[in-house]
Amino acid sequence: MSDDRRDHPGPGGGGPGDRGRIDAGPDDRGRAGREVHAGREVHVPSEPRPMIERIGLAVIALVLATLFGGVAVASWVGGELFLAIMGAIGCVMTVWVGVLTLIRG
Repeated sequence: MSDDRRDHPGPGGGGPGDRGRIDAGPDDRGRAGREVHAGREVHVPSEPRPMIERIGLAVIALVLATLFGGVAVASWVGGELFLAIMGAIGCVMTVWVGVLTLIRG
């Protein structure tokens, strides 16, 4: 009986497709805007989103903010103070993120 473990994934994920890779390991996956070179993370500046994409995301945020605002108003009229406050907070936060998306990109 042979105990050949080369074809089985280990803790680092090293399966058959990782043979010969030096950098196959859990620490080498990187994050958005970062690359891994020789075990060190290097920040790679990302380019800003196109204006049409930013406008689209802001419109989606505006639709969601309108829904949160509707929940806040309906809850206020119905006497549910806590739910009204939570809806208003959701509305303000969503508008805030939409504006930041337009400004910062």
